[in-house]
Amino acid sequence: MNANTEAKIQMLRSSLECFICGLLGLLPLIGFPFAVVALVISGKVRVRQKNFWNAAELYWIAGIMCGSLGILLWGVVWIIIIFHALNPNSSDN
Repeated sequence: MNANTEAKIQMLRSSLECFICGLLGLLPLIGFPFAVVALVISGKVRVRQKNFWNAAELYWIAGIMCGSLGILLWGVVWIIIIFHALNPNSSDN
């Protein structure tokens, strides 16, 4: 295989990895690291996408959306958990 073919295959594979990590990013409590990985992979795909047409673009976009949602959702949950752990009397009336 030539270099262009290998680069395109890697871009398609990375698009699917972004999708999978984005979906895993929606899992409760353990999803945050997967969501971050999905966004890191999406950046690499974006760079490669400038040279090639991405047949897995919908998976790439879905991975970005799920990863972003996972970061927002679980980031807020972790902030609330940490806040309540540091301020145990904050919920008392």
